[in-house]
Amino acid sequence: MPSKLTYLLWPALLALSALLLAACGGSGMSFDESSGRLKVVSSVSPITSIVENIGCARIDLIGVIPEGEDSHTYEPPSGVARALSQADLIILNGLFLEEPLLDMAEANKRADAEIVLLGDQAISRDQWKFDFSFPREQGKPNPHLWPSVRLTMRYAELVRDALARKDPANRDYYEANYQAFRQRLQELDRAMAEATATVPPQNRKLLTYHDSWAYWADDYGFQVIGAIQPSDFSEPSAQEVARLIDQIREERVPAIFGSEVFPSRVLNQIARETGARYVTDLADDDLPGKPGDRMHSYIGLMVQNMKAMIPALGGDASAMDRVDPSLVCRDGSHARY
Repeated sequence: MPSKLTYLLWPALLALSALLLAACGGSGMSFDESSGRLKVVSSVSPITSIVENIGCARIDLIGVIPEGEDSHTYEPPSGVARALSQADLIILNGLFLEEPLLDMAEANKRADAEIVLLGDQAISRDQWKFDFSFPREQGKPNPHLWPSVRLTMRYAELVRDALARKDPANRDYYEANYQAFRQRLQELDRAMAEATATVPPQNRKLLTYHDSWAYWADDYGFQVIGAIQPSDFSEPSAQEVARLIDQIREERVPAIFGSEVFPSRVLNQIARETGARYVTDLADDDLPGKPGDRMHSYIGLMVQNMKAMIPALGGDASAMDRVDPSLVCRDGSHARY
């Protein structure tokens, strides 16, 4: 029989349980309805960072896919639906990357809210890339456009236009931030071109765990020779690992690259058997540092990636030191990652 103390504690236990359940369901993902600012939901953190740079203090922004989460397999918790139902604007990558999140957005958004799929507008179907993790027969292209700074400039333009459509009173503010951000991206592109040019031509080969660099490789004359992760996003089979080991030896690949959300056991095995250097800190969408840090940005992510990639392939990444990764506006932001 429960004691008197148990009865006294029961309301407190119920309240604690409710708080824990709410936290698991994403209860923190809701907007302050009284702020008067444009309410924007985004998906992966590089896209959230692009939106933050252009919207800055004039928008409330929630990035709903946690950093370091595999965006291909992300299933949004029920709490995300509340943020989506409050949003004026929902900005996703598209190209089949966030399908469960897109389904939830379409089911929960207000009638006057807009969904923007950046990748679908940034490139045409004849520019879609099908490769190791994204085979043509499955019909879904490689969606990782943002490692290409030149395609990110198009993303930024699309974000500017979407913010201005929904909030025309702040059109000039968004335009000014876009122009400042574009200048930063152009400097990033110049620095990356300078750094990648120092890599010996025979070393301009990429083998990564996840197939994120196809569009980037075209920009700077690199060849993506393989991806370790199969198209179903499982771990590779023993036969697939053996073929990759043979390929790395044949191609004389100096380094192979992991990623922030993928396991290292297979990569360690491949590195041991081939003698290739295993670089563990290449990142697809996990921004450096914490929100509010100078490097916690899309530009910071690409600077960090170049500093990991270029020296491992025999080049000099010092050009990246002149790139400013910080937020372009001076009035702060209201972004939550």
